[in-house]
Amino acid sequence: MTQSEALEILKTGRNVFLTGAAGSGKTYVLRQYIDYLKGLGASMGLSASTGIAATHMGGTTLHSWSGIGINDSLNKSEVQEIADKSHIRRNIKETDILIIDEVSMLHHFQLDMVDRVVREVKEVDTPFGGMQIVFCGDFFQLPPVQKESGKQSFFGYHSKVWQDMDIKVCYLHEQYRQKDAAYLKILNAIRSNSADENTLKTLESRFNKTIEGFGEPTKLYSHNRDVDRENAKELSELSGRTHEYHMEARGNRKLIEALKKSCLAPEILGLKKQAKVMFVKNNFEEGYVNGTLGIVEDCGHEKIIVKTVGGKRINVERMNWSIEEDGRLLATISQYPLRLAWAITVHKSQGMSLDAALIDLRDSFEKGMGYVALSRVRSLDGLSLLGLNHTALQVSEEILAKDTEFQKLSEQNRNKISRMGERVGKMQEEWREKISKTTEKKHKHKKVKGETLLETKNLLLESFGIKEMATMRNLSEGTIVSHLEQLKEKGLVKGKDLSHIKEAIPLSKFRTILGAFHKAGIVLGEETHRLSRVKDLLGPSYSFDDLRLVRLFL
Repeated sequence: MTQSEALEILKTGRNVFLTGAAGSGKTYVLRQYIDYLKGLGASMGLSASTGIAATHMGGTTLHSWSGIGINDSLNKSEVQEIADKSHIRRNIKETDILIIDEVSMLHHFQLDMVDRVVREVKEVDTPFGGMQIVFCGDFFQLPPVQKESGKQSFFGYHSKVWQDMDIKVCYLHEQYRQKDAAYLKILNAIRSNSADENTLKTLESRFNKTIEGFGEPTKLYSHNRDVDRENAKELSELSGRTHEYHMEARGNRKLIEALKKSCLAPEILGLKKQAKVMFVKNNFEEGYVNGTLGIVEDCGHEKIIVKTVGGKRINVERMNWSIEEDGRLLATISQYPLRLAWAITVHKSQGMSLDAALIDLRDSFEKGMGYVALSRVRSLDGLSLLGLNHTALQVSEEILAKDTEFQKLSEQNRNKISRMGERVGKMQEEWREKISKTTEKKHKHKKVKGETLLETKNLLLESFGIKEMATMRNLSEGTIVSHLEQLKEKGLVKGKDLSHIKEAIPLSKFRTILGAFHKAGIVLGEETHRLSRVKDLLGPSYSFDDLRLVRLFL
């Protein structure tokens, strides 16, 4: 299928899995569709499986967007707790189209968890609450990290929601990264699991090859230890003083650790003049994106100047990676958005296009690792290999079979669309009208910021209870509790304003919950947004709303 054919199917509003080989232009088509939807004023959720991929889209991780976080499972009460968070409700309620990039990096159970939360918020018992879903990715890319040895059933298409969706597969066959026919033949042979002696012989001809005409090549390794060693070695060989830049952090300790894991910038960034670096965050205004390479021209106390490969000089400033909830900052880290780039891991190279690379596949430990690494490079002339092992040329047998199925489904969709003629245009018109009506309805009913809180506050001051306010405002009780939390956080209500709420809670119940908070060691300013530990202590007879109400009086 061509890029234009895939775009035509996307514009019909159908659920789509956009896939294809590395360099086939998946991200390009995705951006075209996003621009099209922006022109219609559509409400989109832009997400990805990883923080790295999310920054490329200007979105957020699916885990953050949906509120599922790092959980591997959710019971009914936990789904309800997530769905009652005002910022999650707002994310989901206002979204008509959800785009999920790098879907191959998601476990099947994560997609099902997101689906459950979305259905709970939308109050619609259909896949993803009836939103248009656009999956994008290639299952030949490296899979998510395995938590259980030998577990293979992680692929997103194993999820229940994937199987319940009428999803249209769009498999792109054009190639835009590799124009070298001989090299493309090698990559296709590895991808189809048909690499033979000729394939191996051609690759071996690139062993320790000197690359000319492309500048210094980026080095790709399978393990972090090799990357760290290589970068440290190269940095030590430069003359001059090493300047260290320490990551700054504040907020919830566990959330800070989660931010550090998703951030490519190191906790301690050591630089010298002439160090090779890579930007690790998008900043279009300053002229760099995640993956932009450059050389440090100058560095000193809180001063870094980088000249990019494109010749642009950038006075680099610190950037923040943050987690917020209802406009409240829960955790943030600050660091210069750089890392040493003489070497990077194959995992972190996913999505990049490199003119030249020196690749070490001798310690490949995951099927597909060789394909991912080799497909980063545009041509055979830009490739130098330190070596490879047997695993490097292997791909997953399951993925190979599934990929064949995806190609057949894509061809069926392509043929069907071509036969439909003018009907396709009619479907697209119907989708545009649906988006337009939804957008108009949202603008018509959208409240001025703070107005909905003010309504709840006025009812509270008139001494109405939680249930009464929920009924009068046609909202869930959990949403009313969220309003009370925000009103207290903003200092818009005082303890005496909440006194009638406290009196409605049986004293024995209040004391029991309060005791559980203390026993769990949860204090204000640390983990008050996390209630699962308290809930575990109390058992099923206590709801999360009970806990949140008592928390108002801590």
